[in-house]
Amino acid sequence: MGGGGSSPAVADLFATGRPVPLCPGTAGRLSEIPAANFDVVVFENRFPSLGPALGTLPVPGEGSDRDLWGLPKPAFGRCEVVVFTPEHNGSFGSLPYTRARTVVEAWAQRTEELSALKGIRHVFPFENRGQDMGVTLHHPHGQIYAYPYAAPHAARLAERSRRHLAEHGRPLMGELLRDESDAGDRMVLQGEHFSAYVPYAARWPLEIHLVPHRQVPDLAALTGGERDELAEVYLQLLKRVDGLYETPTPYISAWHQTPVTAADRDAGWLHLQLTSPRRAADRLKFLAGSEAAMGAFVNDVMAEQTAAKLREVQI
Repeated sequence: MGGGGSSPAVADLFATGRPVPLCPGTAGRLSEIPAANFDVVVFENRFPSLGPALGTLPVPGEGSDRDLWGLPKPAFGRCEVVVFTPEHNGSFGSLPYTRARTVVEAWAQRTEELSALKGIRHVFPFENRGQDMGVTLHHPHGQIYAYPYAAPHAARLAERSRRHLAEHGRPLMGELLRDESDAGDRMVLQGEHFSAYVPYAARWPLEIHLVPHRQVPDLAALTGGERDELAEVYLQLLKRVDGLYETPTPYISAWHQTPVTAADRDAGWLHLQLTSPRRAADRLKFLAGSEAAMGAFVNDVMAEQTAAKLREVQI
């Protein structure tokens, strides 16, 4: 059975109404955003984990070991903040469609621009929502990291995708999408261009993958029609997530884009992974011994049951 534990009441997740640096500035209180109203704002993080300097990291096997490991290296890259709305409260799921569509366009545009910068290998748009996910600024926003390397999870997925394509002649994510569509009982919603499902081996109490039907490496490669539907189905998905309980659900929403190298882009497939540790209305799952020490996840609920609950939510 489950290896999780309980947390303080989840109902207090979004209890702050105080202005933060992501709210529009006023004459008496300056912020990162000088305009009183806007559609979407993107700016560089003032306290970045990466960058703002750009450069190319040493590659294993090229040069001496001292070049790779002997000296500290700069944290090349970029960290950007994407502010979804002037409103202090809410989340992506509460945005009107037109604003959500603008955010999708911003993600795509920034992905294209950041991918072209010197030394950038991987672009990662994401949103952490709720204080139980470590959020300290509750104004609706997300972030984009541009790494000078393929992040470890992306590198593993890229390697497996390349190997699967070489061995079978078919993209790995396409195989998974086909299997989930054929099974049907783990599907949450299906559109013309996108489908969302709870994966067979879900690790978290709430885990959903949103996948385009067409193989594309990243958000920038989506057509206008695909971006239109993405904004719509993503809003529907988030409303179902929040409809499970009476209070907002904390989550991490992570866009898995392929690294920018040509071989990875031939094999990779854009998808969104939304995960939440929320296992009940007032409980969160914590990683216990099997999960934290051994990486062997134990889930309390079958994937088919979670998908059924999400389908039943009235939106």
